[in-house]
Amino acid sequence: RRAGISSFGISGTNAHTIVEQAPDDMTVTAASSRPAVVPWVLSAKNAAALSLQADRLRARIAADPLLEPVDVACTLATSRAALERRAAVVAGEREEFLKALTAMAAGEDVPALHQRTAADGALAFLFTGQGSQRLAMGRELYDAYPAFADALDAVCARMDAHLDVPLRDVLFGDDAALLDRTAYTQPALFALEVALFRLLESWGVRPDFVSGHSIGEIAAAHVAGVLSLDDACVLVAARGRLMQAL
Repeated sequence: RRAGISSFGISGTNAHTIVEQAPDDMTVTAASSRPAVVPWVLSAKNAAALSLQADRLRARIAADPLLEPVDVACTLATSRAALERRAAVVAGEREEFLKALTAMAAGEDVPALHQRTAADGALAFLFTGQGSQRLAMGRELYDAYPAFADALDAVCARMDAHLDVPLRDVLFGDDAALLDRTAYTQPALFALEVALFRLLESWGVRPDFVSGHSIGEIAAAHVAGVLSLDDACVLVAARGRLMQAL
């Protein structure tokens, strides 16, 4: 079926839209990936009001056992004002959230609860060096977030020209010894760090300063705009290869 929709206005509007029904076999598949933990963020003018907010949220959650933690997290993060006094409850299960909110309402502290007062300040990102690598690092992020996957793919596409084994196979493979070889460790960490940066960037999180240790220095230089991705990949691959030879 097709429908034509016209708009003719006295001020000169002349628009026409044709809408066609979707194919019968068109299906929409919801993302099955759910984070293991999510943050519930709250804010208020002062500590007393924040405790009251926690108590109200606790009562709302207790009254509706069907609410999904990830849905609550999205609502709290995107449809509430960010006032001066803030808290974040980080958990995975409904009962953990209820326990933390109860403690917060009573003025107690629990490991899942983090509070702070908003203040002017700067944000810095520190990029790590060799030694932090592990098999499948970034795999769940790759499956869950297109911004992360696109950034990682972009690095791998350029890095693979300088490696004997495709970098994504090394990252998501089952050969820990291969990943621990410096010639692959350094490209893998660079790829992960750049992808993490692009993911945070897609969420609107931008640092005022970047710094890095060892291979992290090159990742920091790239995301700061000092090095292009092509130049950074050439440098990282050469650095890893030469250090491996030593």
